[in-house]
Amino acid sequence: MPQIVVLPHVELCPEGAVIDAVPGKSICDSLLEHGIEIEHACEKSCACTTCHVIVREGFAALTPSEEDEDDLLDKAWGLEPTSRLSCQALVPAEQDLVVEIPRYSINHAKENH
Repeated sequence: MPQIVVLPHVELCPEGAVIDAVPGKSICDSLLEHGIEIEHACEKSCACTTCHVIVREGFAALTPSEEDEDDLLDKAWGLEPTSRLSCQALVPAEQDLVVEIPRYSINHAKENH
């Protein structure tokens, strides 16, 4: 079972985390299932950038992003070449990932869930 190493994030995961992830499940769902409350304002429908992550290791093992995701990522805060929307990026079968959740996101309608 692949693992996702989550680098420390001041608010969401201050100590960082290592979680077991199910291949084929989105990075977003994997984080949420392990108590890492990454934002997902559009309910994971690829309509915002609040679940933006930077894949520090394992990026090449991810399936390529679709055009809709790429268009949205162009608007993400702190965009990097290995940025993905975690709601669209699926955990690969045989590759661990290291992800960083950017400190800021663009969320014009933040609500407490």
